[in-house]
Amino acid sequence: MAGPVLLYVGAVLCLNALWILGYIQDREIAIIDIFAGGVGVVASVLSFVKGDPASIEFGGYVLLFAFTYLWVAYNRFTKADGRGLGWFCLFVAITAIPVGLTVLSGSQGKLWPVWLGLNWLAWAVLWFLYWVLLALGRPIARLAAWVTLIEGIVTAWIPGYLLLSGRIG
Repeated sequence: MAGPVLLYVGAVLCLNALWILGYIQDREIAIIDIFAGGVGVVASVLSFVKGDPASIEFGGYVLLFAFTYLWVAYNRFTKADGRGLGWFCLFVAITAIPVGLTVLSGSQGKLWPVWLGLNWLAWAVLWFLYWVLLALGRPIARLAAWVTLIEGIVTAWIPGYLLLSGRIG
């Protein structure tokens, strides 16, 4: 399930970067956030139903992404200022650090776990930037947008495609 999840995480990150930069309207961006959040929720529920510890762990972590995207969509419809989402992003950033370190420590030098561990650390930086932007109100929108775009391509879109096409994993 990682392939479809990552592909849509890539899509939503790239499009949200364009939205932050002003190329997409508030109400229009909500549809990709709802869809990507929905993909994450479905993947998580299926993982929970599978029931083994690795699947439950996967599902729990995917919900961090899914809930973020659903909250972005909610904020677009309610015109909320995003401070609450910003504080949630701090929670996710702090959570992503030990996840990344744990994955790296168990990687045994294998490419996929090393890549995944480094991605978790990159995502921690991204969610931290959202906390600074949204909760603290610092003027870092352009920086956050460009980091979002780059991470969307490198950590999600390309690997999602490679997983779905059978080139990795």
